[in-house]
Amino acid sequence: MRPHARHEVQRTKARARYEREAVHAILDAGRIAHVGFAVETPSIPPQPFVIPMLYARDGDALLLHGSIASRLMKRLGDGVDACVSVTLVDGLVLARSHFHHSVNYRSVVLFGRARAVDDTAEKAAALARFVDALIPGRAAESRPADRNELAATMLLRFEIEDASAKVRDGGVKEDPADLALPYWAGVVPQSMRCDSPLADPSMEAGAALPPSVLRLLSAQEARA
Repeated sequence: MRPHARHEVQRTKARARYEREAVHAILDAGRIAHVGFAVETPSIPPQPFVIPMLYARDGDALLLHGSIASRLMKRLGDGVDACVSVTLVDGLVLARSHFHHSVNYRSVVLFGRARAVDDTAEKAAALARFVDALIPGRAAESRPADRNELAATMLLRFEIEDASAKVRDGGVKEDPADLALPYWAGVVPQSMRCDSPLADPSMEAGAALPPSVLRLLSAQEARA
């Protein structure tokens, strides 16, 4: 993923990452992407849209899905130029001055085009990948999509043509003149954390948690 003009980081270039592994790691840690593209039809004047969407990474592509009735999904599937961004916040950076407050973050910006996936088997496999992207192993613990559900779902494969990542980590960047000020400065780490599972009311009392959820909670405790 070599830097090209449209995705080369212009501000704070030291934070830029262009390696495929860096981009993939951020995508794999995220859940929601913001997908931006412009739509122009005889009935709609030129209008940009940004849609938050669940995604799953598949190699150098993102899988996106939505309703076949979605006008915007259909337009995106026509192969228009699109831009996708994902951002993870890792901490609140609190400085002695207002100007230097910030956040630690990891973000990616992707450019490419999406195409509709029509093959039934490929769509079914992609939906299973979505489930496993939420919790690894969960697809095998739940019912696959049936024929009607597949027919009602539009599945898009967004091929990543260009990508860049940008990362801010570390501590506070202070002006030397502010170091003697009597204000607390530092970083408040922030992370996505799962709370205790809540069983659906239709479940029998005392039903055991599935292995995928147990592994998720165990891994979370190990990181704590």
